[in-house]
Amino acid sequence: MRAAVFDTFQGPITVQEVPDPNPKNDGVVVKVTATGLCRSDWHGWMGHDQDIRLPHVPGHELAGVVVAIGKDVRKFAIGDRVTVPFVCGCGNCGQCLSGNQQVCDHQSQPGFTHWGSFAEYVALDYADTNLVKLPEEIEDITAATLGCRFITSFRAIVEQGKVKEDQYVVVHGCGGVGLSAIMIASALGAKVIAVDIHNDTLKLAREIGAVAVVNGSNHLDVVAEVKALTHGGAHVSLDALGSPTTCFNSIASLRKRGKHIQVGLMTGDHQHPKIPMDLVIAHELEILGSHGMQAHKYPGMLAMIKNGSLHPEKLIERTISLQDATTALPQMDRFGHKGILVINSF
Repeated sequence: MRAAVFDTFQGPITVQEVPDPNPKNDGVVVKVTATGLCRSDWHGWMGHDQDIRLPHVPGHELAGVVVAIGKDVRKFAIGDRVTVPFVCGCGNCGQCLSGNQQVCDHQSQPGFTHWGSFAEYVALDYADTNLVKLPEEIEDITAATLGCRFITSFRAIVEQGKVKEDQYVVVHGCGGVGLSAIMIASALGAKVIAVDIHNDTLKLAREIGAVAVVNGSNHLDVVAEVKALTHGGAHVSLDALGSPTTCFNSIASLRKRGKHIQVGLMTGDHQHPKIPMDLVIAHELEILGSHGMQAHKYPGMLAMIKNGSLHPEKLIERTISLQDATTALPQMDRFGHKGILVINSF
């Protein structure tokens, strides 16, 4: 099969012919029809993820068709159109048995713990626990936007944030995660403020539901601006980027008893950022993480897409080829595009 491969961290990515994968007894092989290009893939290429063994094929947001199944798979068959969350639970540990596969003790992640979906075929483990059948109404390229950024934002807004109508929700960083969060919170009736440093991205944020925007490069005090727009602070605020500045601003711009949700990855020197702990205590703030979403939680999200409440396809900037991805992935840290790139040509 053809796959995008890198042999060294931060090194060249090339399209190569590599062996086709085989399914484990509890797994499947999926023919990839579309796969998203995500900043998490960039983190992997940079060497920020300790699970990756070289040479490596990235890619973890995908849609496709099952073409081979292991002998122990019961819920899926060859020919099924499927997607999968980027965190695949084992189905047997304490976390999985409690319904929290997104923090499985023995999780696997395509594109990290094993070769991913920047390829014609990808092997997926624990299929009965993790695969999600795709409704006919949802196209492959739309489904390929869901498996990391959209589901993480959905769980952050719906489950962790418990966002309600008319609440003020502030999203710091309007990449794929941030734009997804804006769309989801707006669909729930929240008043969403988008914070970013690019006017084109903020324009898109308005188009998908933000009621106001703040350009961080033009405002000396983002926290003060957010508090003014929200009449005292956000009920829920997300750091969708993952930087010391956006993390601090998100927490500092909350109203009393507000919730900060950390979605953007904090890596390298940013793993232990400065936070205003005095405000956390005095204002009884909540600080929560959000790491993916369980496969069994997909139906509620898919129903909102089917009934027209959510339109993840609006977040797609353009489709690209596998060859295009070899140059696009190393440039993910430049934030040169305002939406999601999806590979649909292999």
